[in-house]
Amino acid sequence: MKLFKTIAATALLSLGVNGNVAAQAIEVRIASHVSEFSPLHAQSQLFAAEVEKRLPGQFEFKLFPGGQLGKENDLMTNVQAGSLEMINVASGVMKLDGKLGVFDLPWLFSDRAHVQRAMSGGLEDAIRSRIEEVGNVHVVGVYENGFRHVINSKRAVAEPFDLEGLKIRISGGKFRQGVFQQMGATPQKVSWGETFTALQSGVVDGAEAATYGFYEQKHFEVANHLSLTSHVYTPSFLLASKTFMDSLSDEQRSVLIDVGRGITEQAYEVSAELEAKYFEEMKGKLSINEVDLEAFQKATAASYDDYSGKHGSDYLDMVRAASGN
Repeated sequence: MKLFKTIAATALLSLGVNGNVAAQAIEVRIASHVSEFSPLHAQSQLFAAEVEKRLPGQFEFKLFPGGQLGKENDLMTNVQAGSLEMINVASGVMKLDGKLGVFDLPWLFSDRAHVQRAMSGGLEDAIRSRIEEVGNVHVVGVYENGFRHVINSKRAVAEPFDLEGLKIRISGGKFRQGVFQQMGATPQKVSWGETFTALQSGVVDGAEAATYGFYEQKHFEVANHLSLTSHVYTPSFLLASKTFMDSLSDEQRSVLIDVGRGITEQAYEVSAELEAKYFEEMKGKLSINEVDLEAFQKATAASYDDYSGKHGSDYLDMVRAASGN
């Protein structure tokens, strides 16, 4: 966890805690809908710290995790309108355009290394361009929200048939809902904040989410099994309003863009460290199991046809080219 601790400590300087921020420093709010347990918060800290190193005292970064400035949709609206400088969000970006829904397809990536190969092989640049084209925002960085897994109180999920009959709290679009239905699960609509109680009372048997979500909500206290299904991978997106970026000097704008891209590898490292930390802290409280990834990929292969028919296969071709097979 050394890298993460160093980032967190260094970030305090960029947030003005040292009291040396110049009077003319530009205030930059970076808001997120997810908590400080998330990799998104660590990424925002990392970005702020690196900009401070390059342009000391020119910015005063203020981080607002946990939906303090609104839910994800509100944050998207505000950064598009120019009333908020920066946000770090995840699946809400997919709603900008159907083609970006590729990240809601099941078992798209086999692991984090596959993600990184695909992103560096052209996928990141393609989705950056798409988001900026349709979203009226500047994409500063594309990082990681993480793989989503399944937690439940009934049994370990190792193969597709293990989901049969389970009532699962599911978020996300129609692709994700449909995939779970195809494997016999029953999607349930429960607000995230009420999921602990729903698990405890049996209203739902389980839930799917990123690792940090289970950890921060303490779902391990009311569920017995965490199955590392990795069924969906969601990037995170550090976005800036065009109004804010246009207000900066050429040097400042160049540094923010350069830092946003430059911290990508470190952002992935921080995300991996956080996930490992949460697994370590949860493993004594519930059973954690791997799954038959190939079996799940085969069982859901047909779900790609609808996407390709509507949006083409160019994104999928980049992912497949990076599979390493």
